[in-house]
Amino acid sequence: QVQLVESGGGLVQPGGSLRLTCAASGFTFNYYTMGWFRQAPGKERVFVASINWDGSKTDYADSVQGRFTIARDNAKRTVNLNMNNLRPNDTAVYYCHAASSTWGDYWGEGTLVTVSS
Repeated sequence: QVQLVESGGGLVQPGGSLRLTCAASGFTFNYYTMGWFRQAPGKERVFVASINWDGSKTDYADSVQGRFTIARDNAKRTVNLNMNNLRPNDTAVYYCHAASSTWGDYWGEGTLVTVSS
């Protein structure tokens, strides 16, 4: 059974930091590009960051470039999103995503990040 389980969300003040973790099981982790998306209240889900199978290539949305860092550990089957200098408009539910052009894609259930003073 495929599972993507996010953790690490919570309430943080503007300018603060959080680290999200996605733990994967039930599929061949290192065959997949891993990513994070987010959905703010009343808005569509949008891309945040992605990392290819061996970690050699990362991509970021312009809105988080320079503040967020994505990393993966294939041995542990995890992908992390380190978020620094958080802003109120980073408030959203953050979703872990696994994508393969051959095998399809999977989504986690999300973790809520709230940036507020």
